[in-house]
Amino acid sequence: MEMQIVAWLAAGLVFMSFFMKTIVPLRTMAIASNIVFICYALMGIHFGVFDKVLPIFVLHVALLPLNLIRLREVKKTIRDVEAASQASPSLDFLLPYMTRETFASGACLFRKGDDADRMYLLHSGKVHLGELNKTLSPGDVFGEVGVFAEHAQRSSSAICEGDCELFSVSREKAIELFYQDPKFGFYIVRALARYVAEGVAPQSEGELKRVA
Repeated sequence: MEMQIVAWLAAGLVFMSFFMKTIVPLRTMAIASNIVFICYALMGIHFGVFDKVLPIFVLHVALLPLNLIRLREVKKTIRDVEAASQASPSLDFLLPYMTRETFASGACLFRKGDDADRMYLLHSGKVHLGELNKTLSPGDVFGEVGVFAEHAQRSSSAICEGDCELFSVSREKAIELFYQDPKFGFYIVRALARYVAEGVAPQSEGELKRVA
């Protein structure tokens, strides 16, 4: 009788997990069901039926650490996003993924209508965005909105004013990091939200954020 009660409790927890709409409650419910199923299987030792419930025991002993690891990963991601939302955006962590490039004065990095295939961090020198009438200084990031825009095209030309040193990252790597790194993803979301709040077109290179 006791085993049946524990079995129904474990089954009920599994059933309830299907009603969870977010991952943290779902994983928490799964962990609870794993623990109850393990207890149910161990009760089989007392009642002499452990050999019959051994597959249940093995299954949930294996699933328990997996669910614990996944829950820990999700909570870490949530903490990282919360930390990124409270801190001043900094893209210094992008440097290992970026390529160093130098350009002479007057060099054109891209023109209006070009494919937005890279985003840039200006290390030294100045870059002028012609159609937007903006001059960027060392520490500014530009090109990120074009990279993530629907048509991925430049809305302005970028011309070096004096010799420039830049770090760049490809569109493919930037999109990959958007999904993998919460700090970078939050930076892009914040940039796009700022453009919308200021009434700037999504394709615009826009007002650019200085790297801390």
